[in-house]
Amino acid sequence: MIRDARVLQPQFIPDEVEHRNPEVNRLSDTLKPIMDGQPGETSLLVGPSGAGKTCIAKYTVERLRENVLDINTRYVNCWQDYTRFQVLYRILDCIDRTVDVHRRSTPKDELLDRLREYDGPQFVVVLDEVDQLEDKSVLYDLYRMPRISMILIANREQELFSQLDDRLTSRLQTCVRISFDKYPLDELVSILQARARWGLSEGAIGKQELALIADAAAGDARVAISVLRNAARLADQDGRAEITADVVREAVPEGRDEVRQKTVEQLNPHQRALYDILRDEGELDPGELYDRYAERVDDPKTKRTVRNYLSKMDHYRLVVADGKNRARTYRAR
Repeated sequence: MIRDARVLQPQFIPDEVEHRNPEVNRLSDTLKPIMDGQPGETSLLVGPSGAGKTCIAKYTVERLRENVLDINTRYVNCWQDYTRFQVLYRILDCIDRTVDVHRRSTPKDELLDRLREYDGPQFVVVLDEVDQLEDKSVLYDLYRMPRISMILIANREQELFSQLDDRLTSRLQTCVRISFDKYPLDELVSILQARARWGLSEGAIGKQELALIADAAAGDARVAISVLRNAARLADQDGRAEITADVVREAVPEGRDEVRQKTVEQLNPHQRALYDILRDEGELDPGELYDRYAERVDDPKTKRTVRNYLSKMDHYRLVVADGKNRARTYRAR
């Protein structure tokens, strides 16, 4: 049944994207100056998880690479590389400038100096989940680099800008904003049809079953593709020739859990501590949660930073925030 398992993986970037032509065109316009050897405009892609932001950024950069002979690009997932040092290291690694860098002893300023000395071709840096950055001054560092163009990806613009100082805000306020909405059901069905056509044998799943998956995913393409992948695996294990509605229903909880677990695995140590406390102790108000957190970690973040962490985790459906202000409580989902 499974002809090409790569197509059913979340990181797969198709040769053609579905239902995001306006967003692709807008982002392509911000990068057009690169074709003339000039830096592109800074762009900010905002919208809910699973709306295609990462896919479109990677797809558009890849199309640019097909049209520009000399260009460097680097994708950075700020869930995983959330410190200033890590971001600078990842970018420098793309141009082979990290051979003698020691993660424990090389100062950040040394990395910054190396990047300032870069005189190669235009360089596109995609910073995904940019609000996860621990030290957002790295955005100011990169903004000032004449050969670097940034594509920033975040869930909510307001939350990102609330974490920036005035210096950064004044510069990034002029960036090109590209908004992404959740996929409506018919568009998600169309995306799943394309994945099934590329990755599964002909007739392996019908449109009705794909609509069941799309409905369960509630506009999140990551969840939809995960459910399809798990449904194909279950049907394949049972020796079935097609994916039935019963198989889809069985695959839905596994598909959701898979996406959830991958998100949990990406949490930074402080977010993971907060998540584990809520999972172990149940519902807590902000004061109780912060006290438990401060006891558990060596260098606790400020209460404001913890609130931002919890907001991010609520967005990704890892925690539930009930009530407002003093009546607010948090619990693991």
